[in-house]
Amino acid sequence: MPKIKTNRAAAKRFKITASGKVKRRRGYLRHILTNKTTKQKRRLGKSALVDKANEKAIKRLLPYL
Repeated sequence: MPKIKTNRAAAKRFKITASGKVKRRRGYLRHILTNKTTKQKRRLGKSALVDKANEKAIKRLLPYL
């Protein structure tokens, strides 16, 4: 069987944790930051886990990670 290509766009956006979960960055932190509270911006700066419903699809894009 041939090797599967990794989706490079997904590889730059997601990381796999040691337990096999998929880590991601949060959105909404690029512009119009004056309207967002400090608390909201601090929370958006932290990483999050991909929802269980989408995890399988992401892992299919990243076969060797």
